[in-house]
Amino acid sequence: MRLSIPVSGFVAAIVGFGGTLALVIAAAQAVGANQAQMASAVTALCLAMALETAVLSWRFRMPIVTAWSTPGAALIAASTGFTINEAVGAFLLTALLLIATGLFKPLTRLIARIPASIASGMLAGIVVGLVTRAFAAIPTDPVFILGLIAVFFLVRLWNPAMSVLAILVGGSLLAFFTGRVGVLPTPELSTLTLIAPAFSWQAAIGISLPLYLVTMASQNLSGVAVLRAAGYEPPAGPAIAATGLMSLLTAPFGALTTCLAAISAAICTGADVHPDPAERWKTGLFYALSYLVFAIFGASLVALFAVLPTSFIALVAGLALLASLANALTIAMREEGHRTAAITAFAVTASGLVLGGIGAAFWGLLAGLIVHGLETWKSTWKI
Repeated sequence: MRLSIPVSGFVAAIVGFGGTLALVIAAAQAVGANQAQMASAVTALCLAMALETAVLSWRFRMPIVTAWSTPGAALIAASTGFTINEAVGAFLLTALLLIATGLFKPLTRLIARIPASIASGMLAGIVVGLVTRAFAAIPTDPVFILGLIAVFFLVRLWNPAMSVLAILVGGSLLAFFTGRVGVLPTPELSTLTLIAPAFSWQAAIGISLPLYLVTMASQNLSGVAVLRAAGYEPPAGPAIAATGLMSLLTAPFGALTTCLAAISAAICTGADVHPDPAERWKTGLFYALSYLVFAIFGASLVALFAVLPTSFIALVAGLALLASLANALTIAMREEGHRTAAITAFAVTASGLVLGGIGAAFWGLLAGLIVHGLETWKSTWKI
């Protein structure tokens, strides 16, 4: 076996985990999770991704790797007014929607019909606040934060995928050696904590529906596209249903939705992994092994994040979403005829509007679709 196979699997896992762990922590904090519940959520997510990736890659003999929903985590991190119990209830509903989507192809086609410009406008509105928070943290510790920002953009010149990981590791070490970190936690093995779900229509519309839509539009459909671009014919329905089923099982432990990976998948599917596409599925096994290790030590990692400066966590989470924001804005503005609808979706979502207990992501998507519908009606009737 070529060394590039395990190396690619490990690198993809490290980039995916280290690059967005801060965002998952921020999402858990936004819904009031305590440290034990955060550790449980990270552990359950890692276990889900390990099992999903190993089974799907082995069963279909292609590198089908999964990830937590990064745009979904951003959505939750930007939300207000929800409890961890409501979040768990929303995760369960989202999982059921994903299972239904995987089993019934018409649902997949329906989601695919939402204009990419509007979905991207909503996504940009979700993440823009978290990105700006990264730069708003500069006054709290100018030398430390500005230094890390400089490192991020310098590393990005040569290796964009490693830029966030560089400031995560480098910043953590620098914070420790400069006395910015409290007492280091004692290493401990992870445990799972059951969290009772609570169901409300506000959480269903404000979290479940937007979480489902951004996960499908920004992750699952992109993940399928990456595999197809590499010459595979992925089983989209069974794969999405499998991530939905695993999300249903892990939601009671605080885990948000898992889905098909896009960036991590790109690392595992290229010709550099192995000249023979039929051999690349093995990267999925090493990717899964990496997440199994992360699951074992998830509690210690969460405890370490708890003692790091809050400005540092905001910086890492925001910079991790910089590329997502740029990509979403590019897609949103690509089609001239959709720009007004897309920018409406962006503006309403970014405003943080809450009506009837329902968050801005839903209202942004709805506003964008209404404007798009009006423009389509005008074009059809040539008004």
